[in-house]
Amino acid sequence: MKTIKIGFAGNPNVGKSTLFNYLTGMHQHVGNWPGKTVEKMEGTYKFQKNNEKYEFNIVDLPGNYNLSAKTIEEQVSIDFIVDKENDVILNIIDAANIERNMYLTVQLMELKANMVIALNMNKLAEKEGYNINEKKISELLGIPVIKIEASNGQGVNQLVEEIIKAKENPKDSSEKLVYGYELKEHLEEISKEITKDPELLDVPDYWTSIKLLENDEIITQKVKNSRDGIQIIKKTEKVKKHLQEVFNEDTEEILANARYGFIDGLMKEAVVKPKIDKETTTDKIDKIVTNRILGIPIFLIIMYLTFQVTFAIGTPIQDLIDTGFGMLGNLILGVLGESFLSSFLVDGIIGGVGGVLTFLPIIFLLFFVLSILEDSGYLARAAFVMDKVMHKLVGLHGKSFIPMVLGFGCCVPGVMATRTLDSNQDRLTTMLVVPFMSCSARLPVYALFTAALFTAYQGEIIFSLYLLGIIVAIIVALIFKKTLFKGLSTPFVMELPTYKVPTLKGVLIHTWERGAVFLKKAGTIILALSILVWVLSSLPVGVSYGSEFSLTGQIGSFIAPIFSPLGWGQWQPSVAILFGVLAKEVVVSTFSSLFGVAEAGAGITLALQGMFTPLAAYSFLAFVLLYMPCFATVATIKRETNSWKWPIVSMVLCCSVAYIVSFIIYQGGMLLGLG
Repeated sequence: MKTIKIGFAGNPNVGKSTLFNYLTGMHQHVGNWPGKTVEKMEGTYKFQKNNEKYEFNIVDLPGNYNLSAKTIEEQVSIDFIVDKENDVILNIIDAANIERNMYLTVQLMELKANMVIALNMNKLAEKEGYNINEKKISELLGIPVIKIEASNGQGVNQLVEEIIKAKENPKDSSEKLVYGYELKEHLEEISKEITKDPELLDVPDYWTSIKLLENDEIITQKVKNSRDGIQIIKKTEKVKKHLQEVFNEDTEEILANARYGFIDGLMKEAVVKPKIDKETTTDKIDKIVTNRILGIPIFLIIMYLTFQVTFAIGTPIQDLIDTGFGMLGNLILGVLGESFLSSFLVDGIIGGVGGVLTFLPIIFLLFFVLSILEDSGYLARAAFVMDKVMHKLVGLHGKSFIPMVLGFGCCVPGVMATRTLDSNQDRLTTMLVVPFMSCSARLPVYALFTAALFTAYQGEIIFSLYLLGIIVAIIVALIFKKTLFKGLSTPFVMELPTYKVPTLKGVLIHTWERGAVFLKKAGTIILALSILVWVLSSLPVGVSYGSEFSLTGQIGSFIAPIFSPLGWGQWQPSVAILFGVLAKEVVVSTFSSLFGVAEAGAGITLALQGMFTPLAAYSFLAFVLLYMPCFATVATIKRETNSWKWPIVSMVLCCSVAYIVSFIIYQGGMLLGLG
């Protein structure tokens, strides 16, 4: 079997992930680039042609508009493209935005990538009035160009065959670039100097020459530190001065104009554009959903309906799983009787892990709906409509809302997404407020309490908690921007992808990727902590399991007075909050272990109803929402900031805000007679 290593390169929202999911299916995994915090998606695809078998190792590179080496994502893409171990770069282009997408294509050619172009979303482009001659583009670029539809696999087999040909007959795609004699001649002058220095030959000399003329800080510093750096910089400065005199422009503008000129010539030769920019379906929808008055109410309604649908469908399935675990617990008790082993299995394992797993339907359904919103192109609009609120009220722009939206799934990728922000102050501010977003780990706690104390208003209560997290995050960000990080952020520029109908396969893969993290946590961290809770609840030897006199009870009783002003000063919720520091789901597994599952959930429900008033329960849920980030989030903040200062600030900040908000909710509610 022959192996081919491919990198998928392209702008954001061109269908890279759709094609990646179509080819690899479930044969994919997420990891980090060596020495980097940027995630990479890798997968495999097998193909057979003429009795020859091929295995494609596919890497989905970060979505980039540019290859300037200024960001970690751009540097990762550059490193992969010039790495001799990869075989082919697949450049995926949105046919309806071909002119803009080609700017990255040209830069890939400058890197001398062995390339194949996949022209995606052609049906949409044709509908908008584009007529693209892919054969002519291929001839002019010297690169195979294949029209595909990543959503249904149309043209993919032909694309795969072209990738095999490209692997067997690599080509230097820079040869077809035409930037004019003047510029070409002087780029060659600099390249000639660069080739004399072996320290600079890890990337193409032609590309380094371009980056020097573009004043790329990273490349310029790299050249200065090299053996022949002084001579190369002198030659570069001489060329810059000459070109500026000839063109009366900065060399950065000269190069950008050269690229756009090349692309413009290509478009005139091979692409017929719509004569009149007619209003597209996306434009029509955006008139409503991104409207300055309607945008935010529509976002809130969509999120509200998301929770209503999730609970309407998920609760009956959850009840069945809950009943099943209850029957299993009773069966074990019937066989083993009241014993040490039965207590371990029923109270420790089934009560702890099983108590959390009952919420799987709700969690997977929420991920399913969020994946539909993301793949359709709507979530990008959520950040866009929040721009004015974030910018005017807080001093952050809508781009900071994207990590916050990601925090709804998990705060770890939310924190990592802050690296896309240009300002370090914006990055730190956003990083510190992302943990206030209601991640999926908190959802089982909400579901447990709303089922017991807010049966008729489950969707409304949970929606209010998500909204509370956003409001608190905005208020805290405002305080930071008025004190520690003063000043407005940079303007918000973000591409809004065209709307498209999500593919079922793509949505299911995204749902599984997120849900699998929850399952893995249930089988590792939650299981280990559930056993720890059971051990502490069983000791000292001779005490009643889970009683106030057990170690668990003693720990809870010691810290309970701290939480009395918040309305829940009993030891059980206090110890649940303590164990929940490690993982929020453990709050549920602690209650489940203490109150048992043998009665099919009735034991937990009755215990919570006897322990909490609705006001105290909402105070508890607000505390769970806002307090201490999980250890994984803390570790990510440490890794992203390369300092323990900001993780410690985050922990102290979250716990303080959680206590203040819960105190206001409970004591304010009592003053209003809601207790």
